[in-house]
Amino acid sequence: MTNVTENTQQDLSKERLRLWLRLLKVSSAVEDEIRRRLRREFESTLPRFDVMSALSRFPDGLKMSQISELLKVSNGNITGIVDKLDEEGLAVRVAVPGDRRASRVQLTPKGIDAFRIQAAAHEGWVNDLLGSLSEQDIDIISERLGRLTTALDKGD
Repeated sequence: MTNVTENTQQDLSKERLRLWLRLLKVSSAVEDEIRRRLRREFESTLPRFDVMSALSRFPDGLKMSQISELLKVSNGNITGIVDKLDEEGLAVRVAVPGDRRASRVQLTPKGIDAFRIQAAAHEGWVNDLLGSLSEQDIDIISERLGRLTTALDKGD
């Protein structure tokens, strides 16, 4: 009986590995296509879109370290993107009262408008890319991935 249990566990282990590889493949394919479309349609990048997305959720702005923390990337990665957004008039650095070294980054009205257009396109692209999934498929996959996320978060 032990051999049967061990074989079943080994089979399940291999299936989990296949699932992991399939998740990576799907995620990479969607991300690659989003990157291509951002470049083609807006001459932009996914990291830049992510920074603008983060800033759009915080109208009062974010410190550079907060952007880095939200996006799970280094301050150095954020600095170049924010510099470029600032040069293009899409974002601005605002001094933090009482802290001469700190500033908050905010989208300008021009940046808000540009992000709204990009975000609408992004939503449409994702909708197209995942268009083969029914509402039921989405519900099932979302529920299962939510459970997996909860289990992984408990491991922190």
